[in-house]
Amino acid sequence: MKWRSLEESTSGNDTRLLREILAERKEKIAEYVPAATLECHARVIAGLKAQGLADKSLAVGERAPEFSLPDHNGNMVSLAQLLRRGRLVLCFFRGRWDPFCCGQMEAMNRIVAEIEEAGASLVAISPQTVKQSFFMANQHRLRFPLLSDAGNQVARQFGLVYRLPEEQQVIYRRAFINLPFVNGDKSWELPIPATYVVDRDGTVLFASADEDYTARAEPADVLRSLS
Repeated sequence: MKWRSLEESTSGNDTRLLREILAERKEKIAEYVPAATLECHARVIAGLKAQGLADKSLAVGERAPEFSLPDHNGNMVSLAQLLRRGRLVLCFFRGRWDPFCCGQMEAMNRIVAEIEEAGASLVAISPQTVKQSFFMANQHRLRFPLLSDAGNQVARQFGLVYRLPEEQQVIYRRAFINLPFVNGDKSWELPIPATYVVDRDGTVLFASADEDYTARAEPADVLRSLS
């Protein structure tokens, strides 16, 4: 299945809510993916929710941990450097292989100018390699940095990391989603999707994390948190 970018499918004029766009993708996936596979993914999500992973992740009022990561061009970017310029919108995503991540990144790309007008900047973090991030930024014409978090070390500090159970690893391998290759390690670990707004002093002003990889923070809610 080839997932077209929003620009390819709508000439960049899609004004729907992100949840509507992602719901459409979820419906299309259900048409092609076997029920047993969908049930496996649902079990994993339910298990993560039972653990309360999102509830244990970094929350509003807490301090974001310092980090320094390479962007998709190989340049090192630190939290301190970003906060010197103003507030920061920080998205954790799974990778370029995930159509829900692609949809979210494209939706965030459409509000970059508004984020900057609010005196903030936007970066997104995933465990994929710098090369994979470069491919994604180029393919989707992203106008913000994609940072590569090798081994999910930063995501771990935010409390977002989990290891895919064996049954889900089998499904991913069958679908040619080779996480050890994409991420450059054999851990089979991913972050749950999360979006933060960080104030200049490092305090978290907005936090949205969800164990369900098909659910993401609405760009409009992120913008409201910057007003």
